[in-house]
Order: sequence, then C-alpha cells, then structure tokens
Amino acid sequence: MSADVPTNHSEHFINGSIWFSSCTIEFDMNTRRIALFLLYLLIFMVGLMENLLVVWVNWRRRHAANGVLFCIINLSLSDLTIVAGLPFFILEMALDRVWLWGSFLCKVTNLIYLINFYSNSFFLAFMTLERYLSLVRPSSPALFPVLGHRRWLLCSGLWLLSLFLALLENVHMELLEWDEPGCFMVPQFSFSEWYVSVTFLSMIFQFAVPATIIISCNLLIARAVRTAPDVEGRREVWLVHVYSLVFMMCWLPYHLVTLLMVIEEISMPFLFDCNTMEFLYFSFSVVQCLSLFHCVANPILYNFLSKSFRNNVINTVVSCIPKESLQEIGGQVGSGAQPTFKGDPKNQRRLSNTSTSHSDVGS
Repeated sequence: MSADVPTNHSEHFINGSIWFSSCTIEFDMNTRRIALFLLYLLIFMVGLMENLLVVWVNWRRRHAANGVLFCIINLSLSDLTIVAGLPFFILEMALDRVWLWGSFLCKVTNLIYLINFYSNSFFLAFMTLERYLSLVRPSSPALFPVLGHRRWLLCSGLWLLSLFLALLENVHMELLEWDEPGCFMVPQFSFSEWYVSVTFLSMIFQFAVPATIIISCNLLIARAVRTAPDVEGRREVWLVHVYSLVFMMCWLPYHLVTLLMVIEEISMPFLFDCNTMEFLYFSFSVVQCLSLFHCVANPILYNFLSKSFRNNVINTVVSCIPKESLQEIGGQVGSGAQPTFKGDPKNQRRLSNTSTSHSDVGS
C-alpha cells in the first residue's frame, strides 16, 4: 500500500564509501506481523459491514439528500473501497511481503488504495466546510446543492484530483522477481528526489490542508453551537471536537513517521542513529495500519450516532419487507395500535432531511 522501506539501516553510502553503524535494538518482526494481521482483519470485517450499511441506506435517498449527506455517501464509498481491497494486503503481510496475484493487480490494487487515500480526506474536509457554511450562512448557496449538476461536477473534480495524485506515486509500482515475487514502488532513477516529492505532496494534500479545514471549521461550529440560544443539547459541542481528534489520531502518527523518514533520507550526514531508524521502520507498518481505523470510525461518527440515520435504517429495512408481512405484524400489534415504523409520511420525510449527527449540529 505504500513505498517499501528497508528493514536494516546498519550501513549507508557516504561520499562513495560505506559507513557502518551497529544496532543494539531488536524488534520481533513475527509478533508485529501477527498483530498487524489481526488488526487488518478486524478493520476489514467491521469496516465492510459498517460501510455497506451506510452506503445502502444513504444511497436510496441520494437525490433528495443535503450537501453533507452527499459528501458522506462519497466518504463511505471511499472507505468501502479501501476495506474491500484489504484481503490482498492481509495475505501479502501473512506471506511476509510475497505477492502472488501478478503485475496487473499489483498496480491496480495499490492505485485504488491511493485514490481513496486522498479522496477520503477531501470529502471529509468538504463535508465539514459544508456543515460550517450551512450553520453560519444558511442563506448562502451550498457547496453541494441538491438540485442541478454542480455537486456532481464538484464530486467528479475531487475524485479526478485524487486520481492524479495517486498516479504520481503509483506509476513506479512494479512486480519484482527476487527469491519471491514482491510488489514494490521502485523508481528507476532519482529515488530520493521522487520519494521526498511524493511524500510532501501527500502530507500537504492528504493531511495538512484537510486537517486545517476540519479543525478550523469544527472549532467554529462548536463555538456557534455553544452560543446558539435555540440549541437544547450540548452533546454536539464535544462531538465536533471528537471529529477533529479522530482525524488527527488516525493520520498524524502516520505522517509524523513518514516525515522523520524523509528527513533522514535527505540529511547528510545521517541525522538519526541506527536504533532510531530501526524503530521508525518497525513503526511505519504499525501507524499505516492504525491510519485505516478511520474506515471503522467514520460510519460510527457520521452515521450511527445520528437518530435520523437510525430511523432511516429502520425505514429502509421496512421498505424491503413485503406488504403481506407488514399487515401480519400490524395485526399482531393490535387493532388500536400501529407499529412504530408506520409513521406519517411527512414525518418520515422530515427525518430523512437530516442525514447524520454531523449534519444535525445546530439544526
């Protein structure tokens, strides 16, 4: 899912000669591989069920959805695509980086991961910005309006930008045949320049810019909700801070470790000793795995915590039940009572207008 990094930093080339350093620290690679296998498997199973449910429920009302929900549909599609491709990387890890599925899937699976690596942050940032603008400027046009083709054009633009950034890195993805076949990113020339360039691009576009938008807008949303006289509850005040915290917890460790590796790559003489680099290389796969927990956290934060979403789940399930079964259930409830899911159509439409707990803030 990323550029392969060396696992032994005991020797370097300096001015054409080899500089040796001894490592006094050792890590248990087998334990790490087992732990990462279990974590990836957990992310795959939970993330797949959560995002399938979110996409299924929200896609049925996409045409009447507000801008926030439209972003959430794309966010869920991005998360779903990532977790759907995890079995390839889980088996690759279990086989100690042996790739058995050929050169085509080597390139395609990594390209899909990279596209969603960027698009996930883009849609999350736009969703937060949309929510902020709809809260403080309700009369202004929405970024993703319900009517017209503007939201589809914006959506396509974000996906195309993600594709462009992904191709810059994926173009060097190759299947290398050594003792065992492996799927690696290996530029033929100027590895250091390429590695530093794509790393800083990902830091800027995938992390720095979205994090600035998400944190700033969430702080402003929390302040607006706290001072709003017509808001009864205050749960949303701390909840918007949780949105920012989860994003930072998922992505800050990954980009911090990557930044330290870039600093070591461009520093002459080498800034870090062998033990530090061994720790960075060991922790890189760990923080990369932890970053994917957003595929599990996003459906919970932006869907399952919302009462309106839970009602929409019930309504969607009920709409798939044959009418004969509904009449039978209604007869069992009693002639004077109606099942809770048979509400007034106007009330059901009102519930569907609010998409998630994120969009309910200050509404």
